Amino acid sequence: MLNLSSKIENIKKVGPAYLKKLHRLNIKTIQDLFFHFPHRYNDFSKRVLISQLKQGQIATIQAEISEIKNTRIPYRNLRKKMILTEALVKDKSGTIKIIWFNQPYLIDTLKKGKIANFSGKLTFAKKTLSLSNPVYEMVGIEKDTTHTGRIIPIYPETAGLSSRYLRYLIKPLLPLTDKISDFLPQQIKQEFNLFNLNQAIKQIHFPDNPVSTQKARQRLAFDEFFLIQLSTIKQKQKLAQEKASNISFDQKLIKTFVKNLPFKLTDDQRISTWEILQDINQDKPMNRLLNGDVGSGKTIIAIISALETAKAGFQTALMAPTEILAKQHFETFNQFLKKSNLKIALLTSSEASLNKKTTSALLKKKIANGEIDIIIGTHSLIQKGLSFKNLALTIIDEQHRFGVAQRAALQKRIYQIEDGLPTIPHLLSMTATPIPRTLALTLYGDLDISLIKKMPQGRKKIITKIITPDDRQKTYDFIKNQIKQKKQAFVICPLIDESEKDMMTEVKSVTQEYEKLSKKIFPQLKIAMLHGKLKPKEKENIMKEFQKGKTDILISTSVVEVGVDIPNATVMMIEGADRFGLAQLHQFRGRIGRGKDQSYCFLFTDSLTQKTNQRLKAISISQDGFELAEKDLKIRGAGDFLGTRQWGLPDLIMASLNDINLIKQTRQAASIVLEKNLINQNLEKKLKKFQRNIHLE
Repeated sequence: MLNLSSKIENIKKVGPAYLKKLHRLNIKTIQDLFFHFPHRYNDFSKRVLISQLKQGQIATIQAEISEIKNTRIPYRNLRKKMILTEALVKDKSGTIKIIWFNQPYLIDTLKKGKIANFSGKLTFAKKTLSLSNPVYEMVGIEKDTTHTGRIIPIYPETAGLSSRYLRYLIKPLLPLTDKISDFLPQQIKQEFNLFNLNQAIKQIHFPDNPVSTQKARQRLAFDEFFLIQLSTIKQKQKLAQEKASNISFDQKLIKTFVKNLPFKLTDDQRISTWEILQDINQDKPMNRLLNGDVGSGKTIIAIISALETAKAGFQTALMAPTEILAKQHFETFNQFLKKSNLKIALLTSSEASLNKKTTSALLKKKIANGEIDIIIGTHSLIQKGLSFKNLALTIIDEQHRFGVAQRAALQKRIYQIEDGLPTIPHLLSMTATPIPRTLALTLYGDLDISLIKKMPQGRKKIITKIITPDDRQKTYDFIKNQIKQKKQAFVICPLIDESEKDMMTEVKSVTQEYEKLSKKIFPQLKIAMLHGKLKPKEKENIMKEFQKGKTDILISTSVVEVGVDIPNATVMMIEGADRFGLAQLHQFRGRIGRGKDQSYCFLFTDSLTQKTNQRLKAISISQDGFELAEKDLKIRGAGDFLGTRQWGLPDLIMASLNDINLIKQTRQAASIVLEKNLINQNLEKKLKKFQRNIHLE
């Protein structure tokens, strides 16, 4: 007997071939099947007589098949011929022609004299009104239809597995949804006027009407947001019970340091610094996200925070996602703190640096003894065998590049007991990806957020231009002229095929561009390429050569390091710019404009569609990363903005991330549940499973 946990292969309609395809969609049990939600619908609920059909109308007719035949017709210039299936159908009001392309098997099902439903759009074909490629369904004893005459679900599919097949599987199993445990407390369902879970599952797959569709989506999106909010509030409460070292605010130290900087801090930098220094002055651990646009000056805030921590007698650890970025931070910290008499060290998988005689083993010993004040590194900072004497501040750069477990591992470096409680370090996460407000409210609810929106003074605006095929050569000439003036250029390549986001397509894309530019366009220039298949040491050497000015042009995929500073680079050329999101394009643009010279960003595109022009025009006129991130979220949706693979959130939930009201409701609901202690056994179980499956990174 089938139940929710029954394996999908136990369903009679699932053979070995379909089983593989279902597994490809991560559908392994009947419950997985129920939670494979439609991503859109076709409304075929309007049933009309043939005589009432109008051009462009989407509707369902019920008619008898008068004639049906297959014909081979020429297809464009190919030798191969297309098979056209033509049928003539009639009802009491008239007749109409129906055509299907390359579906010759239909004549075995749709036989003369049979009655069927046909749902689709009425179009002109050879000056005659006809239904083109309609969905069909034979009319039998059952009045309730599955594929026609109603609102029809369209699912995320995979090769050889259609929405029709999924509907065929799901519909007869729907009574089993009554066995699904509803984890949401009754009080919350009543207060926010929500469907029961089994009702929502039934209506999301086979809705009775558009209102039911909306209410089902609302309940299911509410569930996911509610679990996120409940998880983050609980995390915040748990953190509030932890103990951290109180790092006293040294006003004289900070004022003197800021006064001696070679530039003036912006108001946003001052406010963010003050918020952080106030947080670490508490005996509760800070959990703050510093969100600043590319080049907005987050590093100096991290330096000030580390200085205060070190002068109070504690250690700071800064973890960066790559060796290149870690080394750059090491050099920057040394540059600004050279008069502070602090010991600053670099620790990566390939390098341990304090002075020329320092080995990795000796450096680890010094860190454990508390002889090092600031330790900068990569994942090496969370390796086994590394301990800190008095770590009080952890800083994570480009925090989205690390998993939750990795961030937690760095923060859980317990070093002493105060008042019977182990202390944990304060946590400062940094990101250069501007986060839209709705995403910040939803996905970073456990973090306090500091924003740096205003760019430092003196930065020249980067001139950004959309380059069509006609202007390609003129732009190449301009780039050549920039390099003659001893400037450098980045070239960013898209993936060859967006559907194949794997390493080999990245390599192929970069290799092809390298061949073209080095042999045909700029044969006299020194060109290097960077991609994900290279070893860390190879990448580092390529970037070093570029930083030293020994390479004129660096061709790269999106692996080009965020935060890497090349003041001499004045050109960013982006091939296939229409394939990237606005936020990503803005990130690429941020790699230039770091020096005193005017910089230029060229967006190459072969697409001239209105939507492409609208998107690329937005970035050509705006330098504000936060504004562009909001636009990107609206244009592309949260799934593309965030990358659903990294986050693990269903499309249905991703589509609701712009709904600020829903987010506020779920935050309120989570607070009510915790205040009134409404967490039942089902909710506790669901929350644990959710925290295992979803990676809020």
